[in-house]
Amino acid sequence: MDAFATALNDLLVNTFHDILKLEEESLRRFSAYRLSINEMHLLEAIAKGKGAGRSITDIAKELSITLPSVTAAVNKLAKKGFVEKCKSEDDRRLVIAQLTPEGRRAEASHRFFHRSMVQSASRGLREDEKAALLKGLRNLHAFFKQQQQDMNTDGALQG
Repeated sequence: MDAFATALNDLLVNTFHDILKLEEESLRRFSAYRLSINEMHLLEAIAKGKGAGRSITDIAKELSITLPSVTAAVNKLAKKGFVEKCKSEDDRRLVIAQLTPEGRRAEASHRFFHRSMVQSASRGLREDEKAALLKGLRNLHAFFKQQQQDMNTDGALQG
């Protein structure tokens, strides 16, 4: 790798590691919520349904995890008091997950962490620098999505 590629690789690896560490620490330190990062991300996905909640199927699709995994996680969050399950008014076979007041508070706390991260990352950047940052991150996101698709298709990471 050339100097740019090495520096970019180091920065990406360290940034991902730091984000995970900070999210974990933020969950431990700034809230009484006994939640894992994965559980918090599940609460985020449910919150996107606004007050109506989200179906287990929609959550599974968004997070790219299996229905049984989402069902187990939602059941665990329900036992902890962060989520409640109900049947859809339109289709009684459909299970809807909704945030409880405690779930909404936990999700709002996590959303604040993300807002702070975005504000910090963009503070002091000119508009052209913001555009370049977004372009680079979109390229990175597209790479991850393609790798995910490739792994789901043939199980091998593509280079």
